[in-house]
Amino acid sequence: MLRIAVAQFNATVGDLTGNVERILDCAVRAQARGAQVLLTPELALCGYPPEDLLLRPDFYRASQRALADLAVRAATVAPGLALVVGYPEENDGRCYNAASVIENGAIAAVYRKVRLPNYEVFDEKRYFEAGSEALVVTLNGVRCGINICADVWEAGAAEMAHAAGAELLLVLNASPCHLDKTQERVRVVGERIDATGIPVIYCNLVGGQDELVFDGDSFALDAQKQVCMRLPQFEEALGIVDYEAGALRSDDLCDELPLEAEAYNALVLGVRDYIGKSGFKGAIIGLSGGIDSALTLCVAVDALGADKVRAVMMPSPYTAQMSLDDSREMIRQLGCRYDEIAIAPAMATYAAMLDPLFAGLPADTTEENIQARIRGNLLMALSNKTGALVLTTGNKSEMAVGYCTLYGDMAGGFAVIKDVYKTLVYRLARYRNTLCAGDPVIPENIIVRPPSAELKPDQTDQDSLPEYEVLDAIVRAYMEEDRSPREIIAAGLPEADVRRVVRLLRIAEYKRRQAPVGIRITPRGFGKDWRYPITNRYPDEF
Repeated sequence: MLRIAVAQFNATVGDLTGNVERILDCAVRAQARGAQVLLTPELALCGYPPEDLLLRPDFYRASQRALADLAVRAATVAPGLALVVGYPEENDGRCYNAASVIENGAIAAVYRKVRLPNYEVFDEKRYFEAGSEALVVTLNGVRCGINICADVWEAGAAEMAHAAGAELLLVLNASPCHLDKTQERVRVVGERIDATGIPVIYCNLVGGQDELVFDGDSFALDAQKQVCMRLPQFEEALGIVDYEAGALRSDDLCDELPLEAEAYNALVLGVRDYIGKSGFKGAIIGLSGGIDSALTLCVAVDALGADKVRAVMMPSPYTAQMSLDDSREMIRQLGCRYDEIAIAPAMATYAAMLDPLFAGLPADTTEENIQARIRGNLLMALSNKTGALVLTTGNKSEMAVGYCTLYGDMAGGFAVIKDVYKTLVYRLARYRNTLCAGDPVIPENIIVRPPSAELKPDQTDQDSLPEYEVLDAIVRAYMEEDRSPREIIAAGLPEADVRRVVRLLRIAEYKRRQAPVGIRITPRGFGKDWRYPITNRYPDEF
């Protein structure tokens, strides 16, 4: 029998010393539970993705020193335990995404990733060369093949391991989450089992890294493609899987999360790690009485604790009393610091300064944008003074069509719900309220009232935009699925709305390039996997 410990842990990019300590801690706990092998995530030694750190020769040298240190110390703290550890390797001037098998204080074997993803958020061909050989190692009498992440998403590498004699496949992964990815992973790994007939243990990274969130969700599939182990999503865990006579057994079998819980937990983990790993002292949020800032505030408090979050309400003459009342109620429930700063005096000063230049011109969105920029200035001043990071509150629907103000509501350091459609914002608000023991944290008024920027009298979002159900469907089809306007119209969405939304989406690209990084939870976000030219005259197919 072979007992494998699956170390689903939260590595930090570049923290080689800290990551070594985390792996050693997992090794000690694995051996205490009788494991003979510790399986870690992809590039666990340096964190994932290290991006252009991989262009630095010194980064490889430091990684190699950390690996050697890990090997020596592991032999002391967990003697007899084999470790499978992912790291960046430089060998004769060539760089690889590699995994070493460490035994008895030394590197026993090295596997080099064969399939290098160069799509969505991945740029591995920018940094690595592809390996070409299978690796099969015998661990406690079991012939184990090693693969790394994309090796099981495409045919070839797993089949090579099987052909080389593997009877069990151990896979190191750094697979970022998006909604409903659990079943996609199981399906893809099932395809490799169809091709090889051997079971698979899939160890995935957990934690936030800039716009990406890794959800863990490590699992094992037996030769019949049945899930026999699943670790929790969005938290660290050490799972145990036993392999004997071709069969897998485990007592670790967590349930899958519903979509709303998955999305909300991803946002919480993304905020916690972005703030914590970057060293900011806390978060500041401009509270408006609307649903987007309400959801963002809940996420921040759940991620950091109320003592690390500061909400600032900045009413204008157009702010409804309901917005103030609802904001104050949220603060009563959540217990974070709250300040109110009326912006009417600043509005009057700006008006006086600009009146000679605007003489004879009608009021328009210029005056509305000035309000947003006053608020942005105030929030950034507080950020500079306190060391806390401003979290912006714009959602994906708004970001898509440019319904946001540069240097106004877009001012900040991290965009929490940047990849959350407005329709999902409402679902997440209701989900968050189900977590409350008492009164809802997000007042019902905020959820049911028509959304408004409150920058002029009686304003609603739908003065400028289609209904959000229609808007989100168009954006999803055009932006995530790459469908042409002609195809979107043929699918039944209103032609006038399609033309309008696609035009807005295209002309807002210059705004999105200047937006803060934000958490990705869909298959395609406005970040690393959206790279459209700002200057662009391609005529869409209508």
